[in-house]
Amino acid sequence: MKKCNKLALIIGIVSIAAAVATAVTAVILFLDKKKKDEEELEHYLDCSIQ
Repeated sequence: MKKCNKLALIIGIVSIAAAVATAVTAVILFLDKKKKDEEELEHYLDCSIQ
């Protein structure tokens, strides 16, 4: 392999790792926000009933 090809391969692997990390972070944040919204709604409903 040429030096240029190795560099492109390393850059590609790093880019893929960054994309996967970003996707995982987005999913975790989305699920956390959804859970928080559900808890706030449940708290609001409990308080409004009483």
